[in-house]
Order: sequence, then C-alpha cells, then structure tokens
Amino acid sequence: MALPLTALPRPSLRRALPAVADRPSLLAAATVLLVCVPTGEKDVTAAVHITAADLASLALVALTALNLLRGRLPAVDRTTCLLFGGIVVAAAVATVGSIDPATSVTGFVRLTQVFVLVPAGVLCSLRDRTDQRLVLGSFVLAALVQGVVGANQYLTRTGASYTGQPIRAVGTFGALDIMAMSTVVSYGLLAALALALGERGTGGNARLRRAMFAAAAFLAFPLAVSFSRGSWIATCLAATVLLLRADARLAVRSAVLGLAAVVVLVGGLGLGGSGVTKRISSIGSVSAAPDQSVSDRYDLWATAGRIWQDHPVHGAGPKAFQQLRDSHAPLRLSSGSDAADATIGFQREPLLSPHNMYFLVLSEQGLIGIVAYAALFLALLIGCLRRSRGPGLAALALLTWVLVDFLYADIGGTTTVLTSVVLGLAARAAAGDAGRPERPGGERAMTP
Repeated sequence: MALPLTALPRPSLRRALPAVADRPSLLAAATVLLVCVPTGEKDVTAAVHITAADLASLALVALTALNLLRGRLPAVDRTTCLLFGGIVVAAAVATVGSIDPATSVTGFVRLTQVFVLVPAGVLCSLRDRTDQRLVLGSFVLAALVQGVVGANQYLTRTGASYTGQPIRAVGTFGALDIMAMSTVVSYGLLAALALALGERGTGGNARLRRAMFAAAAFLAFPLAVSFSRGSWIATCLAATVLLLRADARLAVRSAVLGLAAVVVLVGGLGLGGSGVTKRISSIGSVSAAPDQSVSDRYDLWATAGRIWQDHPVHGAGPKAFQQLRDSHAPLRLSSGSDAADATIGFQREPLLSPHNMYFLVLSEQGLIGIVAYAALFLALLIGCLRRSRGPGLAALALLTWVLVDFLYADIGGTTTVLTSVVLGLAARAAAGDAGRPERPGGERAMTP
C-alpha cells in the first residue's frame, strides 16, 4: 500500500530532490529502467495508455521547463530547434486537416511527446560524460533484467507461443507486446558494446570494458530466442556501423568470432534449437515466398500508400490509419495477428498500423510530415557520424537501430518512450559543444 507523501522520511526526500534537480539525467535513466515495470495484460496499443516510464519522461520534461522558467536556459542550437519545431508543425497541420480532428488530438500529443518534448528533455539533461554513461548504463541494466527473464522463459518453456510451443522470450512484457523485450535487449546490447569500445586504449577502465563485453555476449542469447527477425537485422546492422566507425579491423575480427560463436552455440550445443535456424532462413524468403506476417506487412504498406494518395499534402491525420485501413486494404489482409501465452490464452490482436514508421508518417502526415521527419533523422545521423567518439558511438549505434527498425515497425507499445531517449542521445551527440549547456559560471560542460 502506497504511503502518503507526508509519511516519507523528510530528510531523505530533501536530499533526493536536489540530486535530481542537479543531475536531471537521473530522470532520463529512470525512464529507461521503468520500462521494465509490468503493465499487466493490457492493450498497449490503446489510444491512451500511460506507463510508469511515461510518467518519468514527463517529469523530465517538467524539470526542463522549470529550468527554463528559472532562467537556466539550456543552450540548444538553432538548427535543433528548427528540426524539432518542424515535427510539431507537421503534426499540428495534419491534426487540423484530419478526417477526425478530435481523435487526432491524442495522436498529436503522443507524437509531440515522443519526437519533441522527451528528446529535448534528454538533450538538455546530458551535461557531461557522466550523464551520458548513466543513461547508457540504464539501457544495459534494463536489458539484463529483461534478458534474464526472457532466457528463463525459453529454457523453462514459459514464454509466448511460437510455432505452437511456449518458447518465445518476451520478458516482463507479455505476449500482447511481443516485440518489446527484443527492443530493450537490442538497445542494451548495443549500449554495452559501445561502452566497452569506449574503454579501449590507455586510460580506459579494463574492468568496465570486460563487464560490458560480457553483458553484450550474454544479451545475444535472449535476443536470439526472441525470434524477432526485425530486431536481429537492426542489431546486426547497427553493430556493424558501430564497429566500423570504431575500428574497421576490429569489425572484421568480431564478424569472424560472432559467426564462430553462432556455429558452436546453435549448431554444436543446440542453444536456440531449430527455431532460430528456421527463423534465420526465413529472412531470405521474405520476397520470394513470404510467410503470413510478412505478407500482411506488405499489404499494410500498400494500404498506407493508398491512404496517402487520397491525402497527399498533410495526410489523413494522426490516428487516422486505423479508421481508413479497411476501406483501403486488399481483401487478403488478415484480421489480426495471433498472440498466446499461459496468462492470456489465445487472442487475435488487430493490425492497426502499417508496421513501418515512414509509411505511417506518409499516410497520416503527408508530404509535410515525411519531409520534417526525414530532415530530423538525416541531421541526427550525419551529426552522430561526424562526432562518433566516446558516448557518441553508442548514440550512433542506437540511432541506426531505430532508423532500420522503422522500416518494418512503428511507434506503439510500452517501449515507445525509449525511442525518445535514443533521439535525445543522438541530438546531444550531433550537437557537440555547440549545444552543450553552460555551467552557472558561464563555462561549457566537459566535452565527452
């Protein structure tokens, strides 16, 4: 039973609040960690679904706003303001011109939270290398928690249903949010790998480097038994970009060692069994002989294209895809996807989005929206590539994962707020010293 605020130890509370005010990155880290809090077997795609992580992210936004009112202005450069402002304008125009403005308002609020407010809050909270390591460490810790739960689900056959067997690792998220665990584990694996690479050379922390390499190696197993082809592809591409940017020779050695590990673990010891190998082999058949899930994605993309053709400039409005889907979709599109585990039994979840962020933006926000999002993503990617050193390596890898994942997924579900944190990390790395907040004495914070 929760205690009233007055019953909490006042000295502890007085010490905690200034600590958060002095280091707001604690709220960014809390946002990541609170994603692990189970939400129960709820429909996580509902129009209004507020999680503990959402509350922490809003607290971060509120603290950033308070710093603005108190005159502690975060030094955000003009380009970043214009990029974030473009997202707000595109969403606002789409909402005003929506086929259902009342419904689109909730979508406008969500888009502003995910792509503007929380990333800006994270950007302003990352004042030095310690802040960045704190947030990246929270990604690793959250991934380890979910990885342990997911690995146990596979080994004890208590996970979600996959090919009729309860072996799919879903962590604490349940079968109704089937992609969440693989997303968290992927982020943690990349963050751990980037932190380990950042500790190479003289002056690096050897213990931290070994611990992060060990964490990344462990997380490969729960990622494998999540049976998420999309997460596998995004993680492999992001890790490749990360290793090539850090050390091309290391990338080649890592590829050879990784291939050898897969052969030994899967082929020799049988970890992951035939399920992983069959899932990997199915990646090559997504164009020639796609399975039902891939075929449905193609049909959803075509549906989004038809909606955009009817509303080319500003789109049909946020949250409009689910209303227009049936009138634009081909007849062969499935009514929903199957979800099953020991808790919920068997359910069919409706396909309410095109499962492609770019097609979702195009259909709901039109050309104005796709230009605004493309400008933001491209600017962040170029900025991260230019300044990919130290914690910037992690930002580059995580941003690459998001941009690849958006090719076959979109926002929605418990882990959506993690996308905001990644965008904030990328914005900080891309801004460099030009966007670094100033200390009270007028000096720039330490360059990472």
